[in-house]
Amino acid sequence: MANPWRGEVELVVDGEPRVMRLTLAALAELEARLKSESLVELIQRFEAGGFRVRDLVALLTAGLNGGGWKVSESELMAARVEGGPLAAAQAAARLLRITFTLPGEDEEGE
Repeated sequence: MANPWRGEVELVVDGEPRVMRLTLAALAELEARLKSESLVELIQRFEAGGFRVRDLVALLTAGLNGGGWKVSESELMAARVEGGPLAAAQAAARLLRITFTLPGEDEEGE
């Protein structure tokens, strides 16, 4: 089960609940994969909606790897995410929000 106080978000992949977490290593992996100039630029890209499906897959993969499940982007793309693309995008948004929000500041109480 994901612990939001640790910056964790759950994503169900192929029927298995998986924990996502953006550790420093996961953030570095994501920054390099998306060829981002900075962490701030990366966050702004997602906040502004200027991301592609491949960006979403890279974010989810980095989060899953940071959560302890080593998976490649191609493996994730071949898997079934419960709730489909909308649930995947919502989980990615929660992951970014919870990673960069101090406890108690999140308006949804996560």
